[in-house]
Amino acid sequence: MTLTAYHRILETLYGLERGGRALGLRGVELLLHGLGHPQERFQAVHVAGTNGKGSVCAFAERILRAAGLRTGLFTSPHLTDFRERIRVSGRAISEAELGALLERVRALPDCAGRTFFEVATAMAFAHFADRKVDWVVAEVGLGGRLDCTNVLRPRVCVITEIGLDHTELLGTRLEDVAREKAGILKPETPTVLSARRRAAARVVVRAARERGAPLRHAG
Repeated sequence: MTLTAYHRILETLYGLERGGRALGLRGVELLLHGLGHPQERFQAVHVAGTNGKGSVCAFAERILRAAGLRTGLFTSPHLTDFRERIRVSGRAISEAELGALLERVRALPDCAGRTFFEVATAMAFAHFADRKVDWVVAEVGLGGRLDCTNVLRPRVCVITEIGLDHTELLGTRLEDVAREKAGILKPETPTVLSARRRAAARVVVRAARERGAPLRHAG
């Protein structure tokens, strides 16, 4: 693929309507339905938090890969190239694969008006299903409860250190932010918590108890 063609793919992605930065799962659910629910075809580790998400995702993916499993890694943002966000067994998605996936998603009847992150998430999960990965490690993009990645039904959830971030969307108190991040917890799904700030940790512990999610404290 020529550099110009790849730039056109990126321009299309970055030019997608951001929906006024509104959060929610409905848009990505429609896309994934049109793609045949690829998120149901692999196991997942779901990672939320303010600090340390990227490192935890990288470590978890390498551990799974070292165990002989075929892995997918979905992270954001990227450092130099969008393709870094979507990796299979440590290798970034190719330009050709990215272009084909984008066209596949854009052809869906429900793609009109979808946001950048909704489309990127749908593309990543479809790519992982196409490549028949065993496990995916997915990093929450923003918050947790209403983040696009929260369509996953993970085998393990992880919440790293929590601080005040994206307060215009998640709330201005530490407890508010923690509540949004704890929104990834699922019933009977083990959760690892490394948040050390007591106000945030209390919120996550309470959410785990209410949802019947076994909780372990790291460190």
